[in-house]
Amino acid sequence: MANIACTQKDSKEATKQIPAEFIIHKERLLDKIKGGWAGQVIGCTYGGPTEFKYNGTIIQDYVPIPWADNYIKKWYDTFPGLYDDVYMDLTFVEVFERLGLDAPVDSFAVAFATADYTLWHANQAARYNILQGIMPPASGHWLNNPHADDIDYQIEADYAGLMSPGMPNAASEISDKIGHIMNYGDGWYGGVYVGAMYTLAFVSDDIEFIVTEALKTIPEESNFYKCMNDVIRWHKKYPDDWKQTWFECEKKWSSEIGCPDGVFVPFNIDALINSAYILIGLLYGEGDFYKTMDISTRCGQDSDCNPASAGGILGTILGYSRIPDYWMTSLKEVEDINFAYTDISLNKAYQMSFNQALQVIERNGGQVSDDDITIKCQQPLAVRYEKAFEGMYPIEKTVLNKQITNLEPVSFDGTGIVFKGSVQAKEDNYVAKVDMYIDGELTETANLPASYTTRRNELFWKYELPKGKHTATFKWLNPQKDVSIHYSEIVVYSDTPKVVNHQ
Repeated sequence: MANIACTQKDSKEATKQIPAEFIIHKERLLDKIKGGWAGQVIGCTYGGPTEFKYNGTIIQDYVPIPWADNYIKKWYDTFPGLYDDVYMDLTFVEVFERLGLDAPVDSFAVAFATADYTLWHANQAARYNILQGIMPPASGHWLNNPHADDIDYQIEADYAGLMSPGMPNAASEISDKIGHIMNYGDGWYGGVYVGAMYTLAFVSDDIEFIVTEALKTIPEESNFYKCMNDVIRWHKKYPDDWKQTWFECEKKWSSEIGCPDGVFVPFNIDALINSAYILIGLLYGEGDFYKTMDISTRCGQDSDCNPASAGGILGTILGYSRIPDYWMTSLKEVEDINFAYTDISLNKAYQMSFNQALQVIERNGGQVSDDDITIKCQQPLAVRYEKAFEGMYPIEKTVLNKQITNLEPVSFDGTGIVFKGSVQAKEDNYVAKVDMYIDGELTETANLPASYTTRRNELFWKYELPKGKHTATFKWLNPQKDVSIHYSEIVVYSDTPKVVNHQ
């Protein structure tokens, strides 16, 4: 077997600071990149059965989470859509492979928007925007995307860290371009932070150091920074009790604002709280592959994507060759099988990311020789500050459950409103055209596809209205037999929280 050890600089001696220069053997670099992809797939598979089944609660210790030697192949065969966080990554990897490191953002946006896979939340809102001509960064901006704070780019940012070993700012630059396709604010920060943790996993095996240094890429005034900093602080206060840290997170950071599906209910797909669960897994997992995945999973909510990120970061620290065989037996069965909606297998992904990493290393002042690679490491710098839904508070969710033909004018008192619903048609290619009026003035003429792949997540929304009473009305411009437009719920926002006093 080839020597995959690094030089003396690849040791625990370098874990308490990011070195200016880091020398790593080519085989070891590849081993770590493979470990990142492998850890992501194993973690996603491990948490798959519990995804969004435990919202606002932990998965108790007595609840079994299954595993078997052929477990990953089973998911590949029966539910390949489980790996959406992986094949979304691969969409961007493929564009870099095809067009190079300077590929324009529109190429990533179009590749993602026109892919065959089904999307949800911020990704689907961005797909709709792009197909309607709203290109990034506007496609991810919260005024155009009610899911801007959601987890979407966080689960897709692994590729940016894996192609930027030791270079968190290079990963942030990539994430600035691609992450704003679908996210903004905390939703974008989730991807920046995950990417930064991956980059530092190449040059340190000290988990507390990695998560703390990577957090320097996030502006300190942001809620995202404050939440992650709290998790690190609570871990020090309660070093043997991850559940106590989980409870502290729930008390302080679990309030949902943006995602219309998450307000007033336990469901929370916000990047902030789910990033906290990644962090809890990494810190309390203490470098143990099983414990790291299991704790991230048992935190609940998006319990396949969170252990995927935690497993990928730890897999990068360990390297492919050091992930326990218990997990690798199942993985090796599928390494030559293409992920759904792609022509890329894990074995292809390993090599593509490795080749791209060599390019990023050289572009950023490093050197690549026959055996050793010299990385010019970067001290992490904070990306710019941005905040979605500032000064907005959900104050009411009301069930409408009416067709547009029976919908009377909707009156509300606040500064914003979101209309949830869907278009149902026998012909999948039907697109409804509907006008929305606020207080008698035309606000928008929207195209509303019946196709689930190209649908608009929410039928309509309008933020930043003057505070006060408003009325919304709609006009269906192209009604057709056997087509219906169903309004399910409305969410109303104001500039102050609603306080209920029962006295």
